[in-house]
Amino acid sequence: MQFVTCTHESHATAVLEIFNDAIVNSTALYDYKPRAPESMVGWFKAKEVGRFPIIGAVTPDGQLLGFGSYGTFRAWPAYKYSVEHSVYVHKDHRGKGIGLALMRQLIEKAKEQQYHVMIGGIDVTNTGSIALHEKLGFVHAGTIKHAAFKFGRWLDLGFYQLLLETPTHPIDG
Repeated sequence: MQFVTCTHESHATAVLEIFNDAIVNSTALYDYKPRAPESMVGWFKAKEVGRFPIIGAVTPDGQLLGFGSYGTFRAWPAYKYSVEHSVYVHKDHRGKGIGLALMRQLIEKAKEQQYHVMIGGIDVTNTGSIALHEKLGFVHAGTIKHAAFKFGRWLDLGFYQLLLETPTHPIDG
């Protein structure tokens, strides 16, 4: 397995397949309907504009096993040192350490980009993701009960955070 920067040209179809599987078959994404291929244009563009990484784990022949990224936590300026991340692994490759490896890559990138807080919003029934985050030092920061409704039931959204030692010189404004 190696890590690459995902691009629309090379990875949009595989990213979309992973997203849509999560939408249809899990509560990892609080979305109802599979996304259309054209939605990937805006998704990749938003990551590029925000200078947010899209890190892919690929096989030697280039097959995307999973990906991770982060983006704006909240849109107000004082949140500039916080990011919300997500990692998705292809259904055929879960449980092989790919999510952990991607998270480690994201943490290093967040430090490099001088962020201070990484935040993951995780459905409280997703015990695998919660355990992975806790293994990396994330702590539970709170739960929003009944944050969403999917599959005929209310879903509780837990927030997990990791404080980074960066930035070296935070500033207002």
